Order: sequence, then C-alpha cells, then structure tokens
Amino acid sequence: MGSPPLVPASPDCSLSITSRLLAVITTAGPSRLGWLDALRGIAALVVVFDHSSYTFMADFRRELMPQFNTSRYGIMVFFLVSGYIIPSSLERRGCVRTFWIGRIFRVYPLWAAVVTVLLAFNLLGIAEMRDFGRQSAVTVAVAHATMLQELLGTPNLLLVLWTLSYEMSFYLLVVALFTVRLHQRSAAVAVILTVLAAVSVTAGVVLPASALSGLVGTGPLIAFASIAMGVAICCASARSPALRGFGGVLGGVLALVLVPFNGTVPLWECLVILAVMFLGTAVHRAENGQSTWRCAAGTAVMVVACAVGSAYWYGDGDHFTRRGWIVAFLLAVLTFGVGLLSRRRRVPRMLTGWGTISYSVYLVHPVLLAVIDHTIGRRRQDNLALEVAFFTVLLPLCLLTHRYIEAPSQTWGRRLARRVQPP
Repeated sequence: MGSPPLVPASPDCSLSITSRLLAVITTAGPSRLGWLDALRGIAALVVVFDHSSYTFMADFRRELMPQFNTSRYGIMVFFLVSGYIIPSSLERRGCVRTFWIGRIFRVYPLWAAVVTVLLAFNLLGIAEMRDFGRQSAVTVAVAHATMLQELLGTPNLLLVLWTLSYEMSFYLLVVALFTVRLHQRSAAVAVILTVLAAVSVTAGVVLPASALSGLVGTGPLIAFASIAMGVAICCASARSPALRGFGGVLGGVLALVLVPFNGTVPLWECLVILAVMFLGTAVHRAENGQSTWRCAAGTAVMVVACAVGSAYWYGDGDHFTRRGWIVAFLLAVLTFGVGLLSRRRRVPRMLTGWGTISYSVYLVHPVLLAVIDHTIGRRRQDNLALEVAFFTVLLPLCLLTHRYIEAPSQTWGRRLARRVQPP
C-alpha cells in the first residue's frame, strides 16, 4: 500500500503555529552566557540538517559533503562550547560530587526518555533500531548506561549518541585534572593531544575500529569499564582526599585508554576531539584572567595547525573527504571565535532560545527521522518544502521535551546539589 500524501496545513493554521513557536523561543529567558547558547543553537540546527538531508535532500547532500562536512562542523562547535563551560562549572562549584549530580540530571533524563520512546516505536513497528549483532541486551544496556558505548564496541541506539561518549570522556578527564590539581594546565593538555594526533597520522599509526574490544572481547570490556567508571565517580565524589585523587585518576586513565584505543573514528581524530574541548577551556581561562590571551592564541594556532595537517595527511577515503573536514573544522573554529568576540553584544533572543532547547533538538530529531524513514520513506528527489516542514514539526516537540523533561530534571539536580554541597 502506498504512503498517504502529505497534506499541508492551511495558511492560517501554519501562521498560528509558527507565531506561537517563535513567541516561546524568543521568550525562553535571559542567559548569562547568551553567546554560548547561540552557538549551541546554530550547531544543533546544522546537525539536524545534516541528518535530515539524507531523507529529504539526498542529491544536495552528496554535492555538499565533499566540500563542507556539516556534521563535523556542528559537533566541533558543540565540543568547543563544552570545553569552555564544563570545567568552569566544576571549578565554580569546587565539588566533584555536585558536579556529577549536575551532569547526571542534565544529560540522563532526556536521554532515557528518548531511548524509551525509540524502543517503544520499535516494538510498535513504526521505527527500526540498529542491529547489535551477537551482543546481548544486557551488555548493550550497560554500555549505553555509561554513555561510553561508542568507546566500548557497542553500536549506538541513535547515531548522535556517539558524541556523548566523547563528552563523558571529557568529564572524566576534567575531574581527573581537578582532583590532582592540574586543571589549570588545559592549554598544555590541548597542545599535547593535538601534537600526538599529528604524530600518529604522519607515522601511519592506524588502529582498527574498536581495537581493544577485538582484543579482550566486548562483554569483558563493558563489564570492566562500567565498574571502573562507577568506582571512579563514587571515589572522586568522596570526602577523603586520597579517595578523591584515586577516583579522579582512575576515571582519567579509563578515558585515556578508551578514546584512542577503542573508538570508531581514526586515532588522530579522537585526539583532535579532546584537544578541541581543552582548547575551549584554555579560551575560558584567558577570558577569566587565569591565563593570558597570548597563551590561548598560541594554543589555538597549534590545535588548528595540527588538526588541519592531520586531516590533510590522512587524505581522502570512502567515508572521509579531507576538504570537507578541513573546511568544516576551520568554520567551526571561526564560528566560535566570532561568538567570543561578540560575547558582550546583545544576542538575538531567538538564537539563545534555540540554544536553550539544543539538547532536545539534538536527541529528538533522530527519533523523528527514524519514524519517517520507516513509515513514509526517503525522498527520491530533493524537496526543500519537506525539509522545512520537518523543522516546523521538530521544534515544537523539542520545546515540549525541554519544558517537561529537561527543565524539571535540571531543577531537581540543582536542589539535590545544594543539599549535598559541603559547607
């Protein structure tokens, strides 16, 4: 049976929905760091376009990707923003326990809701999940619960979840540096990581995807990593300085082992991703007088030079075009730089509003696309109207998930953090 035709809404109805959406977004509330919200919003919308173009604008996508990798652009902007804000969040609190509480209540509730909806849609036959091969449901669930599944040899339930594995690794590294009092050395860490990336690619060091999983087995690695991560977080959150140091170092070592030796992207790009996040931290330190702008600028030059050089040396492949990656990376750094220079200017409320719901946009859109691909199917010809219609449906959904899942869970997290905050 053919798919039913898409019937456009009446003009009055469309205008009403659009006006309400714009009203909610533009009154999302003031942000202390509005320029970062704006960058998050832009990055999220670009990532959504990257994924939705598979369905609605496949021909255009094939022409664009070799010249400009929109996915890498979006995630590199995200990583720069995370690097800027995450360490400062920990240092502002001065407490690892409250930091982890804040992160857990910020990241997990919406993640859990989206995964639950995807599983329900799969059972109802209106969306299809990825094949996990011989992995059991238990190992898949445990790997995803750590949010390190991308680094544990487990396919992601949703494609976008792979970036959260690098975010979690960054959290572990930030906590490690904080517990051993080396957190002020973020510029040096960024330079070391990006130089290692350049050295690895020029030396021709190539590791198979999920190399460590292939060596010791996916199940044992997931079991060890999940236990180690739990112990690391609990010990780093303890009152004893010795336990805090042990937990921090354990988590940092876990991240430094998994990222380069068990990722699915090339070794050099794994290291570049971490270097980019620590570059964001170095910029934050310069802005707050903890370092100099000369140091931040020098770090940026080194990271950009080594990252671009690594991508160029790596060359073109079946799923990688160096021009597209390099252009995306440079534009991401430029976008972050423009945002930084504009940080004291008034930011349009629409951009900050999009940034406020960016996490919802990032996680909800692949579920909606999975439903569309499984029911209606992908378009054979480019259709810009359907692309716009997809955004028109997506954004109100994300407003709802932000209002009823993200915002309440963040409030609960702040309340709990205040209760356990040491005097």
